[in-house]
Amino acid sequence: MAVSQDSESNSGTTVSFTPQQQVSSYLGWGNWYCLEELEIATGGFSERNIIGEGGYGIVYKGAVSDGTMVACKYLTNKDQAEKEFLVEVETIGRVRHKNLVKLLGFCAEGDHRILVYEYVNNGNLDEWLHGKTSRFKTPSWDSRMKIILGTAKGLAYMHEAIEPKIVHRDIKASNILLDSHWNAKVSDFGLAKFLGCEKTHVMTRVMGTFGYVAPEYANTGLLNERSDVYSFGVLLMEVVTGRDPVDYSRPPGEVNLVDWLKLMLATRRMDDIADPRLEEKPSPRALKKALITAFQCVHPDVRKRPTMGHVVHLLEAENFQLPDSWRAVKEMGLSKLIESQTQKRLVQSLSRELQAQSHSSESPRTKRMLAHQRYAA
Repeated sequence: MAVSQDSESNSGTTVSFTPQQQVSSYLGWGNWYCLEELEIATGGFSERNIIGEGGYGIVYKGAVSDGTMVACKYLTNKDQAEKEFLVEVETIGRVRHKNLVKLLGFCAEGDHRILVYEYVNNGNLDEWLHGKTSRFKTPSWDSRMKIILGTAKGLAYMHEAIEPKIVHRDIKASNILLDSHWNAKVSDFGLAKFLGCEKTHVMTRVMGTFGYVAPEYANTGLLNERSDVYSFGVLLMEVVTGRDPVDYSRPPGEVNLVDWLKLMLATRRMDDIADPRLEEKPSPRALKKALITAFQCVHPDVRKRPTMGHVVHLLEAENFQLPDSWRAVKEMGLSKLIESQTQKRLVQSLSRELQAQSHSSESPRTKRMLAHQRYAA
């Protein structure tokens, strides 16, 4: 469910149809596909080759003349097609990372706008958590954490290893593509924004998907990379629980995933949090680690959310230590729910096990060259 519509370009100006020569300048490294070639590759854009649909277009599976499997995103929304086309070319066309879907090239003939990506053969995370596939098979806990870590690394690269940084603005399960080894690839950069080093935020119309959008961005339109961090935190909660971020089919107290998890944690119902479809449940420590990381990401104070680089560190660390119990309560955004001494002891117990382990806090942001080395494929 989209929150709103955005008529701005990345530079804040209205986008008009661009001559092929200008579009080509963005993709000097890429392939220029003719419409006829892509029609052949997809069987005439046949319905049987549809692998995804969205508000702006339809994605078809196909094989180009050299045998390479591709995913062709045919932009059909005439009002938004040119804008999304240019935004994706400008953003994902600039970067290469194993956890970001690769844009191979494009087609821009007449009014036709088609983006050609690498084909990722195992669907998307939303299908595995909530779609028909999830009724018969679900990723294991280890596979889910591999997906989450890959997603975090892709976002860390976008936020910290390139200039200007890229804010995705629509992190959600359906935009996380998966290969047969559960490697994650962040996709769909049609709403992305650039954020230069001299800027702390940009003002933009609110876009994104209901349930994932950071509250301060929804309320003010002020966007920066910490908005992506919030969305990632919701995604992590979704992966842990197997629940949708917003599900109106559930009882009133369970509609919003973030609020439900706060209540579950505050009332000591840890055993009921992990996705019941998991054949092998995570260890208590692994579950707590994932939940604490998620709650840090959705902290109501944007300044207290971790960077995605810090999130990668938390997820990869074998041993890490949390601050004292009350600071941990604040970091998890639970202080408003913790009123009784019994509830206080719950959160204290969650962090006490972790305090015995060593953890070196993340140093200040390193130079972008070092960050590039850390998160690059």
